[in-house]
Amino acid sequence: MNTPHLPAATPAAALTDGRLALRPRDAARALSVSERWLWQATKDGLIPSIRLRGLTLYSVEALKSFLAEQAKLSGEPE
Repeated sequence: MNTPHLPAATPAAALTDGRLALRPRDAARALSVSERWLWQATKDGLIPSIRLRGLTLYSVEALKSFLAEQAKLSGEPE
């Protein structure tokens, strides 16, 4: 019996698909930035990260907050 192929959640969709945290590659894709930019923003304290068992993770809520703050700073409506 064949099971239908379900598309994998895209990183941008991860912001609303119930995941609590994203790995760096997925977080960068969700923000539409490079991983290098994300690492620098993390190092500069702009975006908080979580270390868990040797993995760096980004809270979906923290990413949403970052985007909302950037929208306010740029004068764009949320």
